Amino acid sequence: MTSIQIFNYAGVFVFAATGGLAASRRQLDIIAFVFLAAVTGIGGGTLRDLILGVPVFWVREPGYILVCAAAAIIVYFSANLLESRYRLLLWLDALGLSAYSVMGAAKALALGFSPTIAVVTGILTATFGGVLRDIVSAEPSVLMRREIYVTAALAGSVAYTLLLGLSAGPEVSALFAALTAFAVRGGALYFGWTLPNYHKVGRTPEELKRDGIVRSE
Repeated sequence: MTSIQIFNYAGVFVFAATGGLAASRRQLDIIAFVFLAAVTGIGGGTLRDLILGVPVFWVREPGYILVCAAAAIIVYFSANLLESRYRLLLWLDALGLSAYSVMGAAKALALGFSPTIAVVTGILTATFGGVLRDIVSAEPSVLMRREIYVTAALAGSVAYTLLLGLSAGPEVSALFAALTAFAVRGGALYFGWTLPNYHKVGRTPEELKRDGIVRSE
């Protein structure tokens, strides 16, 4: 099994586990656990394959569905032991994002697409499953959190594409790129790293307070 295949299965499992954690926070039944796990685990890869115009990966290899189901069942019987499920969800999401940013870029490059397309598919693969999870489970969207999110996927996919272009080898490139993405996202979660927010020039203090950007004293 190659390093990219390992990242494939690891990414699916970890992202599926975050779907199970989202279901546990809503106290749903086991079928909902499996459904949310599958939506999260294979959502990003499904979008990637549709964009690239290739057979969807889990249709050709149904084992990925079983991986999602296994993750859901494990979470179903262990989530009650966790003190803070949402915090764990965010950190597991960071792990999944790191693996998926590599997976998405690697598949596009292997199919002969340009580095630009590889970076785009890396970002979509890494973020779309988490977005779907939050929408379906009515969780606060990871995209709406102030900490860096998409930028971490960008860092991972760019790092993999650059390193592979410099002949670093797929294994070294995948490992370093995944660590890069996790470092960026992990730093955002731990230290609260953010990018500068947009604000309308010339808005009065009263307008800022009205829109909830600045709290009233």
